[in-house]
Amino acid sequence: MAFLGTLCLILVLTTLAGNFANRLGVPAVIGELVIGILIGPAMLDWIQLNSLVNLFADIGVVILMFLGGLESNLALLMKYLRPAIVVATLGVIFPIALMGLASWWWGFSALEALFIGVIFSATSVSISVAVLKEFHALSTREGATILGAAVADDIMGVVLLSLMISLLASQGIKTAGSQPNLAVVLIEQIAFFGGTYILVKWVAPYLMHLSERLVMASSVTIMSMVICLGMAWLADIVGLSGAIGAFFAGIAVAHTPYRAVLADHVEPLGNAIFIPVFFVSVGLNMTLDHMAENMGIIVGLTVLACLTKLVGCGLGARLCGFSWTSSSVIGTGMIARGEMGLITAQIGHQAGLLGNANYSAMILVIVLATILAPLLLKQTLKRMPKATVASAVD
Repeated sequence: MAFLGTLCLILVLTTLAGNFANRLGVPAVIGELVIGILIGPAMLDWIQLNSLVNLFADIGVVILMFLGGLESNLALLMKYLRPAIVVATLGVIFPIALMGLASWWWGFSALEALFIGVIFSATSVSISVAVLKEFHALSTREGATILGAAVADDIMGVVLLSLMISLLASQGIKTAGSQPNLAVVLIEQIAFFGGTYILVKWVAPYLMHLSERLVMASSVTIMSMVICLGMAWLADIVGLSGAIGAFFAGIAVAHTPYRAVLADHVEPLGNAIFIPVFFVSVGLNMTLDHMAENMGIIVGLTVLACLTKLVGCGLGARLCGFSWTSSSVIGTGMIARGEMGLITAQIGHQAGLLGNANYSAMILVIVLATILAPLLLKQTLKRMPKATVASAVD
């Protein structure tokens, strides 16, 4: 029951912070992220990350990405699949190369520097989705490219993480948990995407139609959440982010006659409880341990974390024919780091590759880049022609 008090505090403070942020013309998610830093270990230390906070945060990101899928256009995603792959590829290469070189220059060993590059190669677009939704830009070609690139980026992240664990093992460094078999993981992920096609085409429409015939209150909404949570669970089983599974569940349900009804039912549920906890949890990851001694590394890597995605993904978009403005939107939309980066950093810490001071610095850089991402994305979205966003809304 003590968690109910924690939840009440989070909801009150995030509501006030979101209101204050909106009045200042700043994305509401920034206020919620700052609240996480304020009440977390970094400052007041009122709330710490625990199993219940993590659980609500995980459900929050799943619902947020499900809503992102509901608002996405599958035809548009398929149309911009090639640019999405190019954007994701360059968005992985640039951080590994440049942040790896910078880390090596700062005195890290070659293996440590490579590991740091891999940490920051991963993208988490959950926060970018919230900003894109706020600007009604999810169904634009820029939004479709960002979402498609996020899927490709997640697959590359799993492959890179598997390769890094194998490399650590070859150096005699043991990591927590069993070493994943890369071939098996890739086969499982191919099967997952094959099953996703079947879900979108046949299973979801049948289940949603069946749910309407049940004599049960909110049966359609319940069935949509079964599909959402089930897909998130399956994605996690095959080594992908649960958010990716939820996103495709949203796309599947969006291609049924119940899209508008579900948006009206699920969005209030997510925004009222789970999604604010997710944004606060990002801030709760921040600590100020060893900050003074690593200030140069923290500032330098934060700048590089933003620039490598902005330039790498933006260049990929530009090579695929996007304008400079659209390319900057796509680049900033890919800046935020998330669960894959945190997982990779934790593996390096458990293996003894990253000491306590360096591990704290990496977590702090991930959080800072994630906080800067929605601010930068909002500024680039403001430069987009209004007709482009308006047509997406229509």
